[in-house]
Amino acid sequence: MFGKLTKVFLAAALVLALALPGVANAGPKEWPTTLKLGFIPTEGAADSAKRAQPIAKQLEKDLGVKIEVFTASDYNGIITAMANNHIDLAYYGPKSYVEASEKANADAVVMELNKDGQPGYTGIIITKRDSGITDMEKAKGKTFAFTDPNSTSGYLVPNVIFARDMKVDPEKYFKEIRFSGSHGASILAVKNGSVEVAATNNIDLDRMIEKGAASLDDFNIIKRSDLIPGAPIAVRKDLPASLKVAIAGSLLNINDDPEALQVLQNGGYRHTNDKDYDMIRYLKRLKAELAKKK
Repeated sequence: MFGKLTKVFLAAALVLALALPGVANAGPKEWPTTLKLGFIPTEGAADSAKRAQPIAKQLEKDLGVKIEVFTASDYNGIITAMANNHIDLAYYGPKSYVEASEKANADAVVMELNKDGQPGYTGIIITKRDSGITDMEKAKGKTFAFTDPNSTSGYLVPNVIFARDMKVDPEKYFKEIRFSGSHGASILAVKNGSVEVAATNNIDLDRMIEKGAASLDDFNIIKRSDLIPGAPIAVRKDLPASLKVAIAGSLLNINDDPEALQVLQNGGYRHTNDKDYDMIRYLKRLKAELAKKK
């Protein structure tokens, strides 16, 4: 196992050694034999579990431990699982990560890149192409879908857009508000006409298009957000420091595996830390302040 770890430690130590004091005092003998990887259901539990497989495979190869994948019916299920030590690391959205950092001892180690290598993505609001709803003014009085209360692009960002930019209350602006449970569900709901307007993001729309579930021609994009920090993979802070370094290094190794990136439908990962998500904390505070002014 020590031979497998050499590349991982060398790659990860350069970016994480300063952030994780005491690395030299920990070793593989302190590591658990099994790690549990959580995955928020951005596309539904089954699809999320499928996307988790390249990560699990890479971690097993590099770390020499067994990886078990854990999914839940909603974002909060992954946060709760980490809070109760049922999972050791997890793929979160930016907002669900911030919640997990406060409630579940989560610590971001890598950030997802888009296919252009950018460390972020944009929230979008979509309608069906032939609906005639081509701007936010025409969306008034329609049915609207958020994804999950812990979603960044599917809840937090659109709420800031409504309150700060449009100065409207979505509960009053739209005829009906629903929660779809995942970005994939929101996209399909707009496509099949069961919801008229929905909040999602460009990465998850691209994923649905790539797997043939939707086409860009199916939708109007009537609103775009500013760049949102990329989704993080976070570990529990109480894991051995050497293990956290090795996990980060292993995840960075995925960047060299085209087949894994194809399944993940992203551009790989880069090092990150908790401070990269202070913007999300600001948006949460702003949303709360705007809500008080209603």
